[in-house]
Amino acid sequence: MLGLILTILIVGAIAGFVARLLVPGRQDLSIVATIVLGIVGSLVGGLLGYLLFGKDADDGLFQPAGIIGSIIGAVIALLIWQWSQRRNGAHV
Repeated sequence: MLGLILTILIVGAIAGFVARLLVPGRQDLSIVATIVLGIVGSLVGGLLGYLLFGKDADDGLFQPAGIIGSIIGAVIALLIWQWSQRRNGAHV
């Protein structure tokens, strides 16, 4: 169980940091927010993988993705976050 938690945190941190490097502009995110971004990215990547490649429905709709899927999902989540901040009038 501890190994799973550490893996989720490490993959989340890597995916979040890489997503922040790939998306242009300034992101005022703490380290914890960056890790959360990567974890959310993993879930988004797992959802996209499920929708695109049609895994078995018994596996569930929200699945953790690999590191590449996590990075892609984190980039998507970060772009959505930036877009919502601009819409609300906040400066990004």
